[in-house]
Amino acid sequence: MKYLDEYRDPVLARRLLDELRQTATRPWRIMEVCGGQTHTLVRQGIDELLPAGMRMIHGPGCPVCVTPLETLDRAMAIASRSGVILTSFGDMLRVPGTDTDLLSLRARGADVRVVYAPMDAVRLAADQPDREVVFLAVGFETTAPANAMAVLHAARLGLTNFSMLVSHVLVPPAMTALLDDPDCEVQAFLAAGHVCAVMGWTEYEPIAARYRVPIVVTGFEPLDLLEGILMAVRQLEAGRAEVENQYVRAVRRSGNTDAQDAVRTVFRVTDRAWRGIGALPDSGLELAEQYRRFDAAHRFDVGGLCPVEDAECIAGAILTGARLPTDCAAYGTRCTPRHPLGAPMVSSEGTCAAYHAAGRTPTRSTA
Repeated sequence: MKYLDEYRDPVLARRLLDELRQTATRPWRIMEVCGGQTHTLVRQGIDELLPAGMRMIHGPGCPVCVTPLETLDRAMAIASRSGVILTSFGDMLRVPGTDTDLLSLRARGADVRVVYAPMDAVRLAADQPDREVVFLAVGFETTAPANAMAVLHAARLGLTNFSMLVSHVLVPPAMTALLDDPDCEVQAFLAAGHVCAVMGWTEYEPIAARYRVPIVVTGFEPLDLLEGILMAVRQLEAGRAEVENQYVRAVRRSGNTDAQDAVRTVFRVTDRAWRGIGALPDSGLELAEQYRRFDAAHRFDVGGLCPVEDAECIAGAILTGARLPTDCAAYGTRCTPRHPLGAPMVSSEGTCAAYHAAGRTPTRSTA
């Protein structure tokens, strides 16, 4: 197939669903890790068309959603300072912090700007040497290479007014943490294709072997997901637990080694707090010592932060797949995309936003 609409062909989708129904003999439970995959599953109603009893568990693969509250509060404290330009991708601006969000802060006069790439922030710093330019660097392994290249470029330019507030997270430790939970119901994973396009899938092979769970690297279109689910079910039915690649048009086992080299040069692995989930060891990236001068958390002393999560928001349970958005008492009433209580209702990859956009209600829950 060559064109995008071919990956949305309803005839082929029905064939894959028919084959899935013929193959599955048990009510398997499969987690799609990526929030982009969640949105496709829910928007297209794929999760409601699966064989009886089979369930998709929505995972913690929304980078905006898992960015810790303390990082957001720190970003807003930095942005509130005179002479600072805080730059970010647009989907971070409406994520609620303890007291406000970046969009509201901008409305009150803070210089908060949306950029489309971290290199935009580097250019801004070069153009305005009298201002401190901070880039809010969040995301999984997918965005880490571009952020690493921005730091390397800033170093080559000798910039002293550019820094990053880094909150990168890594997928494999999150998968391991989920599987170590005694209440975990996940029997197979659909791994995020864009993460694996960077990192390959060698990191997933020990997880599949240790926990006896199939892992299928999967794309984001409806046919990608249906084929990925079918490949996972075939493994489950056969008693196999391997890493397979559905996303062959974009992913190789070794990934993108140049991108990996850039990430290893600029960052090092560290413990990281995940919003709603808690601290996970070796689950994040921070700037390496030789690039610490670009670390906004060290450059700006914002004093003691006391982040306070909204008591009504069940984002943690939603991010781990323990609950559905429709299980939340505030869903669609006190928590909406215009007035979110938590990040999953804001982000374009958030599970709550996916359910709300699809018109899912508690009476239509797939639980």
